[in-house]
Amino acid sequence: MILSLLAVALGLVLLIFSADAFIDGAVGIATKYHMPKMLIGALIIGVGTSAPEMVVSALSALAGSPGIALGNAYGSNIVNITLVLGVTALIAPIAIQKDALKLDFPWLIGATILTVVLMLDGHFSRLDAIILLAVMLVNIATQIYIAKTHAKAAKESSILAAYEEAEEEAEEDNELPDPDEVHVGKSLFRLIVGLFVMIGSSRLIVWGAVELATLWGLSDLIIGLTIVAIGTSLPELISSIIAARRGEFDLALGNVLGSNLFNTLAVVGIAAAIEPMAVAAEVLSRDVMVMCAITALLFLLCAFALRGNGKLGRGVGVGFIACFIGYSTWLAMSALGA
Repeated sequence: MILSLLAVALGLVLLIFSADAFIDGAVGIATKYHMPKMLIGALIIGVGTSAPEMVVSALSALAGSPGIALGNAYGSNIVNITLVLGVTALIAPIAIQKDALKLDFPWLIGATILTVVLMLDGHFSRLDAIILLAVMLVNIATQIYIAKTHAKAAKESSILAAYEEAEEEAEEDNELPDPDEVHVGKSLFRLIVGLFVMIGSSRLIVWGAVELATLWGLSDLIIGLTIVAIGTSLPELISSIIAARRGEFDLALGNVLGSNLFNTLAVVGIAAAIEPMAVAAEVLSRDVMVMCAITALLFLLCAFALRGNGKLGRGVGVGFIACFIGYSTWLAMSALGA
């Protein structure tokens, strides 16, 4: 019991410091190469901070615990929107870009629908896993193409001048680094070391939390949906909070969208490729339906926000946190009734 508590506490401390270094590296690289921060958030940070979910789900599949593997992926998606974005919006309003609605949301909504279709037979086969992973690879290729297209366009004088002017304003408001002063090697070092420490510290937190939950007699699915999901979502939470405090709102939203897409496609796909999994009835009737509803709600809120001031304010943050509390209460009641 004491060892488990110490593991959680130490993991949290390491996670906070590593997330800070991780954000520094990502912002430095984005600034150096004039890449849209929304893209950096969705691709590098979103995928990178989902590494804990991938590791945990893969190990769970190998250990024959599909409840933890699926609960981890879908629970993390719910936590990312309700808790991560909720807390971030409470700290500062989250600015919404049109690219998020045009590019990132269609991928996430499409992946979510695909997942529901594949699990209707109550089973994730290796063929299903191949389909999910193939879609993920197509998404990554698309993101890289968009990044290269943007970089090429930025070289044109008129676009580059406008970009530099926007960067100067952003630096005054958000204290962003000057592209000429960014050291690529140091930024990459911060990014990579921060990522690996985040993965390790998250794994430490999850180990301690699962040990505690097992002592309390909770099921694999409930453990995956609650303690493991929250534990592996801590990198997203800490990264988004730090990004919000620095005014990097594109990183905060892109982080969640990219992470949820990676969870839906790659995390579940890798776990099912390792070991085909049966899908419990409550996963489809409760957890996946909540994930779909929360994702659709976020899309609608972002769409309405663009018609107004273009931001998700503190009221939205309170609403998301209320959804998180409500869902957690539902899970607690389900555990008590089991």
